[in-house]
Parts: sequence; C-alpha cells; structure tokens
Amino acid sequence: MTNDVNKRTHMRLRIPAKQRGERFCTPLISLRALAMLALCMVGAPAALAQTGTEYSAAVAELPQDLSPWGMFLHADSIVKAVMIGLAFASLVTWTVWIAKSLELRSARGAVRQGLRILGACQTLAQAYEQLRGETGPVAQLLQAAVGEIRQSAGFHHEGTKERIAWQLERIEMAAGRKISRGTGVLATIGATAPFVGLFGTVWGIMDSFIGISKAHTTNLAVVAPGIAEALLATALGLVAAIPAVVIYNMLTRSTAHYRALIGDASAQVMKLASRDLDRARFPKAERQSQVVSQAAE
Repeated sequence: MTNDVNKRTHMRLRIPAKQRGERFCTPLISLRALAMLALCMVGAPAALAQTGTEYSAAVAELPQDLSPWGMFLHADSIVKAVMIGLAFASLVTWTVWIAKSLELRSARGAVRQGLRILGACQTLAQAYEQLRGETGPVAQLLQAAVGEIRQSAGFHHEGTKERIAWQLERIEMAAGRKISRGTGVLATIGATAPFVGLFGTVWGIMDSFIGISKAHTTNLAVVAPGIAEALLATALGLVAAIPAVVIYNMLTRSTAHYRALIGDASAQVMKLASRDLDRARFPKAERQSQVVSQAAE
C-alpha cells in the first residue's frame, strides 16, 4: 500500500513543468475568451443599432422619385440651369421648323404660280399686267426687268441685257437670304447642345463625388441618384441636338429647291426681256413671224 502511494507520488513529480503550466493556463485562456465574447455580445447590439441608424439616415436622404422630373427637382442648381437651357433650345428648334416649313411651302407655291404665268405669256407687258400688285420674288424680277428696259430706251440692247441679268441675280440672292433667315440657330444648337449637356454631366458627377467624400460612404445606393441626375443632362443635350441637325438638313434642301425655282423664274423673265428687245430691234422679223403664225392657224 505504501509502495503504491509512493509510485503515484513519484509519477506526479516526473510530469514536466511545461505540461503542468499548460494544464493550469488552458482554463485561464478559456475564461478570457468567454469574457471577450461576452463583451462583444454586449457591444454588438449598440454597434448594430448605430449602423442601422446610419443606413436609415442614408436611405432617408435618398430621393424617392427617380423619374426624369424627380431627378430634375433633386439636381444641383447648375445642372438645373443646363437642363432648362437645353429644353429651351429644343423648343426653339421645333418652333423654327414649324415656322420655316409653312413659310417655304407658301413661298414655293407663289413661285410656281408665277412660273406658270410667265410660261403662258409672250411679252413682259403681258406678264407684268397679270402680276401687278404682287410682292413676291417673281413680281420683283418682272418689275426690275421692265424698269431697266424703260430706263435704257435708246441704248444698246446688249448692255441692257447685262444690266437686267445683274439685277435679277441680286434679287435671287436676296430672296435666298430672306428664306434662310432663322435657320442658322439650328446649326448652332446641333453643334453645341451635346457639349452643354456634357458640361452638366461633368458638374453633376463632380458634385456627387463631393457628396461621397462628405458622407464617408461608397454605397452605390447613395451615389447612384446623383450620377443619374447628371447623366440626364447629357440625354437632354442629345434630345436637343439630334432633331436640330435633322431639321437643319431638311430646311437646307427645301431652301435649295426654292432657290432653284427662283432661278427658273429669273430665266423666264430674262427670256421675255431678250425677246422684247429683239422685237424692238427687228420689227420686220416680228411682223413676218406674226404672218407665219397666222398662216399656220
């Protein structure tokens, strides 16, 4: 009995000190871990509550209406000014298109009617009588030709034709400038509207990044509305520019067609003036042509 006790005592004494220290330290470490876990569990609700409060505040600051009108209302003042300017430019574009389309249609109709009258007349006097009281380009061409013939009575006919041609050319150019008035603004809008919209976008994105730095957050839900508001300015720039370019090209083609009609009218007037001058210069040939025409009838 005594020997067994001594053996157990001897075995206990032979346990290394390191292992004995580990046996005693393990419970201490477990107690420390439990204490830290308890502290974390106590502080976690407060941290979660604080995070939830910050998230709720960030969500509360987000614009609830993300429609184009809502984004316009929540946009920066500079971006708003850009959007208003682009909307006004778009309104100007459509107004010019309606006004110039009606003007060109009326002007082309008047010139076509004048061409039919000139084609049916044999002398300037006949055409002048039928277009008396008119104020269109064809009437102006006739008035210029008749006035020059009256002022050049007794002069050389070749010089009279040259002076008539110069006056008709100036009247054609004046009519073309008049009908083109107001279309230059479309070219300006088509060229500058995309860059104005891009300026609004750059300004809006810069303002959004400043807001990110102040909020100390990179949450996409917080920064996305500001970026969307900025991109809306670019969209409005394209909405203003694309119709302006298309309408400008359409009006340019219509104006070229109108100038071609005036050129035809000028050629008709010049033909009648040349015929009248030759008739006055060669009266015998005129009488012979009348006899031939009567015999043919």
